[in-house]
Amino acid sequence: GFEGKLTSSKWAKIAQCSQDTALRDILELVNHGILVKDAAGGRSTSYSLAQTGETGTSGGTTL
Repeated sequence: GFEGKLTSSKWAKIAQCSQDTALRDILELVNHGILVKDAAGGRSTSYSLAQTGETGTSGGTTL
C-alpha cells in the first residue's frame, strides 16, 4: 500500500513499471470512472477513488 493520494510515481513503484506506463494506467482508470483527478495539477497531480455517483470522465484525456 501507500500513504496519501495516488500519484503516477507511487503507482510506478507499486506496479514496477515506467512513469509513462503508470500514467497511462491511471488515465485509463479515470476514463472508466474508477479514479478521479484531484484539483491540484502539474507535478503534484494526484488521484482518488471515485465516489458513488461521480462519472470520472475527463473529456478523453490522451497522451
